[in-house]
Amino acid sequence: MSEVKLSATPRNDFGKGAARRLRRDHQVPAVLYGHGTDPVHVALPGHATMLALKGNANALLTIDIEGDSQLALPKDVQRHPLKNTIEHVDLIIVRRGEKVTVDVPLHFTGEPAPGGRAQVELTSLSVEAEATSIPDGVEFSIEDAEVGTQIHAGQITLPEGSALIGDPEAIAVIISDATLAVGTEAEAAEAEAVEAAAAEA
Repeated sequence: MSEVKLSATPRNDFGKGAARRLRRDHQVPAVLYGHGTDPVHVALPGHATMLALKGNANALLTIDIEGDSQLALPKDVQRHPLKNTIEHVDLIIVRRGEKVTVDVPLHFTGEPAPGGRAQVELTSLSVEAEATSIPDGVEFSIEDAEVGTQIHAGQITLPEGSALIGDPEAIAVIISDATLAVGTEAEAAEAEAVEAAAAEA
């Protein structure tokens, strides 16, 4: 994982009005905390912050505040419900070599055996890894997996240096019978059509 450097400026004005002024100036209000330090309120460059966090909830950030650098991970990112722009960011301070627990995306590759259909139960895994070596994601192949196959979280190979946190018996994906799934979907669609016709009547 590469580090992204963001230059931050300290802020002393708080409240909704101050936050709105920052956003009008294309900046993002943020707070930096952790390791027993007092929270530090800063403003981050809006466009650069958006790019740093785009598609990566565990982006490793180097926050430069007037020459003083802190390594941090996004703890909570608040976005506008319609515009999807970043409204506020909580950042937690980390140290090199320190292990952290994060959720990483889980992707299944390949196609099941003929007649099979992947029913995904988990889209992410909770893992422990060094703050500077957080995997961008985890891939697991279900190529030619037979109908009835169940893959548990503990069966998924993680990148070196990462360890699973949580229940290893949690089901990640099930290979179900595609013909039964099609039948169930058809029945559901028919039931919806009957309900809609009854409602119109």
